[in-house]
Amino acid sequence: MALAPLVRNSFHGRRNGPVLIVVMDGYGLGREYPGNAVSAAQKPVLDQLFATCPWTKLAAHGTAVGMPSDADMGNSEVGHNALGAGRVFAQGAKLVQDAIADRKLFAGKGWNEIVGNCLERGSTLHFIGLFSDGNVHSHLDHLKAMITEAKARGVKRVAVHALLDGRDVGETSALDYLLPFEAWIAGIDPAYGIVSGGGRMAITMDRYEADWSMVERGYKIHVLGEGRQFPSASAAVKAYRAEIPGVIDQDLPAFIIAKDGKPAGAIQDGDSVVSFNFRGDRAIELSKLFVGGTDGIPDVPFTLARRPKVAFAGMMTYDGDINLPPRILVEPPTIDRTLGEYLVAAKVRQFACSETQKYGHVTYFWNGNRSGYLDASQELYVQVPSDRISFDQRPWMKAAEVTDAVIQELRAAQAAGKPFGFARINYPNGDMVGHTGSFVATRLGVQAVDLCLGRLLQVIKELGGIALITADHGNADEMYEVDKKGGVKMENGKPKAKTSHTLNPVPFIIYDPGFNGEYRLSSAVATPGLSNVAATALNLMGYAAPAEYEPSLITFG
Repeated sequence: MALAPLVRNSFHGRRNGPVLIVVMDGYGLGREYPGNAVSAAQKPVLDQLFATCPWTKLAAHGTAVGMPSDADMGNSEVGHNALGAGRVFAQGAKLVQDAIADRKLFAGKGWNEIVGNCLERGSTLHFIGLFSDGNVHSHLDHLKAMITEAKARGVKRVAVHALLDGRDVGETSALDYLLPFEAWIAGIDPAYGIVSGGGRMAITMDRYEADWSMVERGYKIHVLGEGRQFPSASAAVKAYRAEIPGVIDQDLPAFIIAKDGKPAGAIQDGDSVVSFNFRGDRAIELSKLFVGGTDGIPDVPFTLARRPKVAFAGMMTYDGDINLPPRILVEPPTIDRTLGEYLVAAKVRQFACSETQKYGHVTYFWNGNRSGYLDASQELYVQVPSDRISFDQRPWMKAAEVTDAVIQELRAAQAAGKPFGFARINYPNGDMVGHTGSFVATRLGVQAVDLCLGRLLQVIKELGGIALITADHGNADEMYEVDKKGGVKMENGKPKAKTSHTLNPVPFIIYDPGFNGEYRLSSAVATPGLSNVAATALNLMGYAAPAEYEPSLITFG
């Protein structure tokens, strides 16, 4: 559909500088309790902003970002989709849930090719994905529904490669999923079962090419069958926990399930393989392992002892620009008419920046799941390489370097007479450090962002711009698990860490040094959410928002 041109709004005195959206990833507004690393952090800049600037709370989870229900956490991908699109789209979890419920998935071409290959060759159907019900990357109910259907279709062997979570769910909850699943799948068919696995941050689930060695380790486990052997996945977890005190699920080493001393389910020529993650960022590199090097799809950067000739499918499209993977089970949402598209059409120059861990969020996800520039002549994207160590060891991450890059590019563009009218950045600290489960490190991460925000806002003032400070979801606001009475759960005499996102709202602060009473926060939006930010940014750039966008959070006059 052709874009209608943006039209000017009533903000005739719009600022000369850029409108900058700052996403403090994982910064939620939670209740006061000992596990709230946000409230425990020293953050004088943010404290001053809350005290002096217009601000409100935004919903960043559940139906407000396209998830199936308000019991579902938000995540960085759907959050940035909503921020960049200005509307709410049904997202991966809901799309897959609906496709299973109405059986469109099982009637689809992708599923029937995968199953047909197994039936024709008498081969194994493999499932690789995040093994939990966190509903951020995957859901066990989706896996179980496909296994049940495979049995009904007559597939002889099913092999599950379980990537253990401990990040979107409890950090040591693996056995809560493995033990009942092992019993369940044994009841489906004795030739079905878990055949390999490991922690999601140890093998396979790298993203943004931050650490390809994770994928190479996964390749050796899933494909070559090379690794430490155990009689079952639950036995592997128990053994590693005994050997590595304090290890959490996401960091558990890889394992192989063996029968008579041989791998039970290494991937072979003629097999079918399904990546059952619906979220794309941590499934892209795995997909390249099986289909890379063909049809314009980049290959993996390590040597393969063998690449099995398999029928491969992803749950959804993981990278639409390169059609990765070519075969999918569920069609993704079509996110069109994004904020970036409208600004390109209006000849507004745009800037985006983050470090590697969230670079795709301010580019690919912000632009409606579209890789690359919308118009390279009007946009500049800057990626700062992330550290390749656990983020609790360097909780400041690359916040300073991201800040340096943003300041440099905004000033340079202004000096060259080609200023950016709009910019967006992401500070990953609250989320990425929060996922490690370390309260002290996460508190330091929040403080690092606050320190950098102070520097950044000085430059926004210098350039005559406006900054909108928000977040995509919570995480750092709840670092300890709580019991039904609201008390902190204890484990081995210490608070039990919580590593998942939260259901808490996030802040939306308007920092406008040139403010002279031209607008105010609107009371017309009953339940403000992330999707309202795009219209607000457009208003502050001097444009009326497109009619299809969720309403602005400000009103003029």
